[in-house]
Amino acid sequence: MIITELSDTEPSVLSNTYDSDDQKTMLRVASEAINYGRINHKPPSINLSQYAEIFRETRATFVTLEINNQLRGCIGSLMGYRPLLNDIASNAFVAAFKDPRFSPVTTEEIKELEIHISILSPAEDMSFDSEHSLIEQLRPNIDGLIIMDKEKRATFLPSVWESSPNPALFLSELKQKAGFNQNYWSKTFSAQRYTTFSFGQNSLWTIL
Repeated sequence: MIITELSDTEPSVLSNTYDSDDQKTMLRVASEAINYGRINHKPPSINLSQYAEIFRETRATFVTLEINNQLRGCIGSLMGYRPLLNDIASNAFVAAFKDPRFSPVTTEEIKELEIHISILSPAEDMSFDSEHSLIEQLRPNIDGLIIMDKEKRATFLPSVWESSPNPALFLSELKQKAGFNQNYWSKTFSAQRYTTFSFGQNSLWTIL
């Protein structure tokens, strides 16, 4: 079963773009990239001519892998710079085998993987004059957030709101991820937000 989650409660160019068949295609590409990568140690080449135009559009994506609801890898792009299916295939491979937080996924683990794909909207700059102002603008369960300062950058996908539902906590934990302390603030601190179209497959093998 494919599970679809929209992080945007308002109309979005992403929200009505990908139907269930499109989602199955993207999940299949991700799963095939992982299986190909296990054997060949690189992501596969995608013949885009075999796919509809919607899959050739430039998009930014994140691929998240879980086993028994526990994170097993997550890699993505914050800005679109390559065709959608190429981004998914590459991110799926890297999430499985190159995420520096984890050892490479094993052959046995591949059978248990749950794949989740998030397609990002273009990020928009946020305007604020204080940390409080930034926190007040955050929309729980809607916004993905990118923070930047002093050559450091980090993001949380909208799905992180599930474990950090308070906007102040969401921001403080993201600052820690970026390498700042929880109370860090500066005049040059900047932020962008985005929404996602997210969907997942609870069993890799059911879509092969």
